[in-house]
Amino acid sequence: MSLVIEGVSRRVGGQMLLDDINLTCERGEFNVLLGLTEAGKTTLMRIMAGLEPPSRGRVVEDGVDVTRVPVRKRSVGMVYQQFINYPSLTVYENIASPLKLEGLAKSEIDRRVRVEAERLGIDHLIDRLPAALSGGQQQRCAMARALVRDAKLVLLDEPLVNLDYKLREGLRSELRSLFADRDTVVVYATTEPEEALVLGGKTAVLHEGRLVQHGVTAECYRHPASTTVTQVFADPPMNLMSVRIDNGELYAGELMRLPLPEHMRELAPGDYTLGVRPHHLSAHGNEGDVALQGEVEVAEIAGSVTYVHLAVNGHDWVVEARGVHQAHPGEAFTLHFNADSAYLFDRTERLAAAPNTQRG
Repeated sequence: MSLVIEGVSRRVGGQMLLDDINLTCERGEFNVLLGLTEAGKTTLMRIMAGLEPPSRGRVVEDGVDVTRVPVRKRSVGMVYQQFINYPSLTVYENIASPLKLEGLAKSEIDRRVRVEAERLGIDHLIDRLPAALSGGQQQRCAMARALVRDAKLVLLDEPLVNLDYKLREGLRSELRSLFADRDTVVVYATTEPEEALVLGGKTAVLHEGRLVQHGVTAECYRHPASTTVTQVFADPPMNLMSVRIDNGELYAGELMRLPLPEHMRELAPGDYTLGVRPHHLSAHGNEGDVALQGEVEVAEIAGSVTYVHLAVNGHDWVVEARGVHQAHPGEAFTLHFNADSAYLFDRTERLAAAPNTQRG
């Protein structure tokens, strides 16, 4: 099955929620919608499912226009942020509920429920009520209910966001294998770049209702199409600064001047935006690294990593430094990076140069 979104826009009142979205999702791929809150992910999923119509454009499944076909007549399974289970029904009855509505034989319902419960590791819980389950078990129950129908389209709208870290990690690692042998299109919405990278497949990056990049997940990360993508597909976002190329050099006023690294040498002179990922910056440089001066705004110690927020030449930058670093607001801080790991974006904010090798 394929799901094709053709020129879909959605306007409510005077607000544009989606603007001319064109997207194709194939079965056998893990399709991720990545975007900040209110980027349009849930609205797009609701249009995919038939829960609301687009203002313009159409939705096509396997060559058939289903834009105006309501969700009850579509083969769709949905999993939401909240653990939506019927509190008075057992796990077994929750999973079986959509099959009963379809009027399947009891033997077929029983077979499917037990297969799905085993796949999701809750077969030993089928006689319990949702209130007796942990958060992770409740979400597994909700997933089983969505998957038991063998729907052609499965939509997962930030399904792990309300789980604690360890539960999220465990379910993330299982999700792709759960869909590996299903003849279905899977679309997964998230605000977390790390989650998109773990899930792999293809990612559609949404921002303010627009599709700003779509492709293989790792390639979207390594070659962000624009400065907008760098702010969505990274946490913390890529650090940006206005620079200029002239006479074979890259410089930012008196702050920085260096010979052009190899991957930038074919660019024409002019104004650009430099991009450096936080984990490519360090508090201690190596020979040949660029050194910049900044002023500490705040330092966040997160386990074995310290995020140092700095004011650098009028820009807000973040250094992701390994280890514990004591830095106090107002202090001077020298940061270092290798120019071979830097990006450049042109005046239209489109990618102009990316590193030849990328460590991620």
